[in-house]
Amino acid sequence: MAEPNNTESVGTVIVAGLANLAIAVAKAVAGLISGSAAMLSEAAHSVADTTTEVLLYTALRRGGRPADSVHPFGYGKENWVWAFIAALFTFVAGAGFSITHGVHTIRTGEHSGDYLVSYVVLAVSFAIESVSLARAVRQVRGSARRWDTTPRRFLRLTPDTAVKAVFLEDSAALIGLLLAATGVGLAQYTGDELWDGLASIAIGLLLLVVAAILARSNVSLLVGRAVPQRLRGLLEADLASLPAVDRVDTLLTMQLGPNDVLVAAKVDFADDATGADIEAAADEAERRLVERYPGIRYVFLDPTRRRG
Repeated sequence: MAEPNNTESVGTVIVAGLANLAIAVAKAVAGLISGSAAMLSEAAHSVADTTTEVLLYTALRRGGRPADSVHPFGYGKENWVWAFIAALFTFVAGAGFSITHGVHTIRTGEHSGDYLVSYVVLAVSFAIESVSLARAVRQVRGSARRWDTTPRRFLRLTPDTAVKAVFLEDSAALIGLLLAATGVGLAQYTGDELWDGLASIAIGLLLLVVAAILARSNVSLLVGRAVPQRLRGLLEADLASLPAVDRVDTLLTMQLGPNDVLVAAKVDFADDATGADIEAAADEAERRLVERYPGIRYVFLDPTRRRG
C-alpha cells in the first residue's frame, strides 16, 4: 500500500513533534520537582518521541528527493533508514532510561515528594497527546477508506512508516500516561515507592514493544518488501486481461519508497502477437496500472515463452 503523496504525513509528524516537545519539558519539570520515577520516565518517553519525530521529518524530506543518475529509482528507501534509526533511539534512550530508573527507585525507595504537580502535568499531557493521536487516526482512517481496507490492516501493511510510527507512539504515550498516573497514585496512597518504580519499568517495556514493531517493519521494507497479496492479485488480473497477453508467468513487486512501487512481470504473449502488439501491450500495461493504483511508478514486462 502506497500513498499518493506525503504532505499529510509531514503535517502529522510536525503536529506530533511539537506536542511531544512541549510535553517533554513539562514532564521533566514535574519529575524533578516531585522526584517521581514514573514522571521522569515519561519525560524520557516524550524526549524519545520528539527525537523520533525529528528523524521521521528528516526521512520524509530526504526520501522525497527525485530520482537521479546515481539513484535511478529515487531515494524512497531512505525513509526507512531514518525511521529504523528512530526506532533504535526509542529502544536505547527511552526504554533504557525508564527501566533502569525504575529499578533504581525500587532499590532505593526514594520518596516522590509533591504529587499535585505530577497529576496536573499528566492531565494536560493526556489532552495534548489525544489531539496528536486524533490527527493520526484521521489520516489512518482516510487512507484505509481509499484502499478499501480496515484501519488495522492498513497500519500493518502500509509502507508509510511515518504515520505508523506517530500512531503507535501517540497510542503508547496515552497508555504510558495512564501507567504513570497509576504508579504515582498508588505510591501516594500506600506510601511505598515500589509502585512508582514498577510504573517506570512498565513504561520502559511499553517503549520496547513499540520500538520492536517499528524496527521490524522498517527492516522488512529495507530488504525489499512486495505489495500486499490482495493488490498483487489485482495487478496480475489487470496484466492478464491485456488483449495480446495469454498469461502472466511471474509477477514481482517491490516497495521502492512509501510512494513508489516497482512492478516487473514475465508475460507469455499470444503466438500471433507482433512486435507492435507487444509494444502496445507494454504501454497499455504501464498506463493502466499507474492510473488505477496510487504509488505504482515503474512497470516492466519481459516477453517469455510458454513453459512446458
